[in-house]
Amino acid sequence: MAAVVLAATQLLRGSRSWGRAPLRFGAPAYRQFSSGGAYPSIPLSCPLPGVPKPVFATVDGQEKFETKVTTLENGLRVASQNKFGQFCTVGILINSGSRYEAKYLSGIAHFLEKLAFSSTSQFGSKDEILLTLEKHGGICDCQTSRDTTMYAVSADSKGLDTVVGLLADVVLHPKLTDEEIEMARMAIQFELEDLNMRPDPEPLLTEMIHEAAYRGNTVGLHRFCPTENIVKIDREMLHSYLRNYYTPERMVLAGVGVEHDALVECARKHLVGIRSAWGSQTAVDVDRSVAQYTGGVIKLERDMSNVSPGPAPFPELTHIMIGLESCSFLEGDFIPFAVLNMMMGGGGSFSAGGPGKGMFTRLYLNVLNRHHWMYNATAYHHSYEDTGLLCIHASADPRQVREMVEIITKEFLSMAGTVDVVELERAKTQLMSMLMMNLESRPVIFEDVGRQVLATRSRKLPHELCALIRDVKPADVRRVSSKMLRGKPAVAALGDLADLPSYEDIQAALSSRDGRLPRTYRLFR
Repeated sequence: MAAVVLAATQLLRGSRSWGRAPLRFGAPAYRQFSSGGAYPSIPLSCPLPGVPKPVFATVDGQEKFETKVTTLENGLRVASQNKFGQFCTVGILINSGSRYEAKYLSGIAHFLEKLAFSSTSQFGSKDEILLTLEKHGGICDCQTSRDTTMYAVSADSKGLDTVVGLLADVVLHPKLTDEEIEMARMAIQFELEDLNMRPDPEPLLTEMIHEAAYRGNTVGLHRFCPTENIVKIDREMLHSYLRNYYTPERMVLAGVGVEHDALVECARKHLVGIRSAWGSQTAVDVDRSVAQYTGGVIKLERDMSNVSPGPAPFPELTHIMIGLESCSFLEGDFIPFAVLNMMMGGGGSFSAGGPGKGMFTRLYLNVLNRHHWMYNATAYHHSYEDTGLLCIHASADPRQVREMVEIITKEFLSMAGTVDVVELERAKTQLMSMLMMNLESRPVIFEDVGRQVLATRSRKLPHELCALIRDVKPADVRRVSSKMLRGKPAVAALGDLADLPSYEDIQAALSSRDGRLPRTYRLFR
């Protein structure tokens, strides 16, 4: 038996131990290699004759396909960024949002976001729109912010005309049926309930800090529809808002991965000379208000002890956000503020123990690494066309709120102090890295193109922004910080606020030399 196995093994290996040639299966196959007989005298370092010359990507940091912008006769701007690939991202960005609702019931922009890509004059339902996009491998989305509404589609580039026609129909000819408006009411009600129940309070705190910083005007208006307005908003009110703000001169048709001339041709076909569903009357009630920073405090007392029930419940925390006015993204100081925000950094305490998680930013080194009882310390920078807000969000046990606020006020004052060259270079490198990595995504490029052209009618390319970031000096950071600290603070507080310092004490701490809160003395505790 062993001899049979050995013989079979040798046969499979092609052994010649039996004095005859190995067994071969089928006819012998021969391949022609570039170094074989077909091209016997051409070294590997030379191109083969008859083969097209390859075009290689460059790595010099300069974009060879700059953003092209064309303004059509009706005021609509068309912007495109060419990019290799089978798919494209195309969308319409509109200069509208919650900041323009001062003369309306708050929440219209929130309703329009939920009603996007519903039935239109050409499509009977949202399902028909999705089936049309599916033929081109497409997906759609609508997002609203305080100052911009964005309708976007990613699909095969061959379906460009269909995509632009669909976007024009969705933006200019929505039916806004009673059934769709009722469904939007239900979706908004659910979203508001979820917002108030989730353990992460950051979206709610962001709303509160804007309301405190810009009391009753522009970006301080509610981004989410208030509960009392959900049943009040109807089709007539939506049409009134659309008539004033969905006009060609307030729109940008942006595309990434498309030829500019083809996009312009589609825009002329579908977006020029088209009568909208709400009529073609001239907009007469456009809000051109400039943001007025007021400062102030918004407090929301809430029991946070049961926000996450379960086998491992979330600890009860009080959340504080303190902000100061910075600048708009159109000003030269915007880049130093962006570097300052990156230098402050921060995050949650759970992520302070591993590499690559921001351990060298100030809020990690000075706050989370030194005060183990703090659960979060994160810097945010919100910037708009006419204003900006730099703020720090911190979370801790309700009994340590006062100490937490004092730690944050000290960090604000330290911004105008000595800036270490090493930490500044690290922040600039991190900011440039984040910028370039985000712009690897086509939808992000689309949003960058659209927002810049909507605000400035042109676009700064990434290498131009990187050059501005490299030019930031320690003196620039100290200068913008000192200017910011001369303003009034905005404060948002959520949770058990029994030990929260008064607004006047927080303002006094930010005006002092060391950031300390005024001492308080109690006869009884």
